[in-house]
Amino acid sequence: MRRLPLSLVLAALATYAFLYVPLAVVVAYSFNDSRLNAEWVGFTLDWYRLLFQDEEMLLAARNSLLIALVSSLAATVLGTLAGLAMHRWRFPWLPFLVITPVAMPEILLGVSLLVFFIQVLHLTLGLLSVVLAHITFSIGFVAIVVRARLAGMDESLFEAARDLGATPWQTFRLVTLPLILPAVVAGGVMAFTLSIDDFVITFFTAGVGVSTLPLQIYSMIKIAVTPEVNAVSTLLMLLTLVMVLLAARLDKSFMRGGT
Repeated sequence: MRRLPLSLVLAALATYAFLYVPLAVVVAYSFNDSRLNAEWVGFTLDWYRLLFQDEEMLLAARNSLLIALVSSLAATVLGTLAGLAMHRWRFPWLPFLVITPVAMPEILLGVSLLVFFIQVLHLTLGLLSVVLAHITFSIGFVAIVVRARLAGMDESLFEAARDLGATPWQTFRLVTLPLILPAVVAGGVMAFTLSIDDFVITFFTAGVGVSTLPLQIYSMIKIAVTPEVNAVSTLLMLLTLVMVLLAARLDKSFMRGGT
């Protein structure tokens, strides 16, 4: 086994330190027994107790979970259908329509949705507009995962189901869906993670009086980065990490299933 050059190892360590040391500092200072983050004073859990007594933060957390659940469920259904359509019919314009929101800069997508909701739909900005915006950018991620799963499947399975007299609905329900289910769930988890962490698109489409966790954190850090901000950031980071690990585990399971 070849040993890696020392310079490559040091470069890798420096890169990972740049990525993860700031996150570790946020976690550590969420337990700091001082309102100022200038120096470490001592260990405490008071900031987490204060966090769970903050009504504005709890409301923002409830809104974030509600938006993420609704938008990820809708995006999973629509993204699965889009992935199936891209795989089976191969219209040249369909991948462009589905994947464009994924590749589009978030600020451009947020402004476009804001204009569309206000000037075209005449929709009052609120939770509904945020949910619709999150569904819009999440569909493409689910569709990509489902399409990748379908691309690795044997088409003879579907042909055999049709030869045995199965209707298109029966083929989908009894053959296609069980085979792509891990990919569908992985795409749904990804959509949930993207939704609960989103700030830019939510900022443009939330309207007055609607708060989510990212928006609440932003409003708090405009005054100062307090340990309470570190505490909510740590919990949000933990939730995101769990969802990402779950999505990766599901992704590995369906990759093994396709081999």
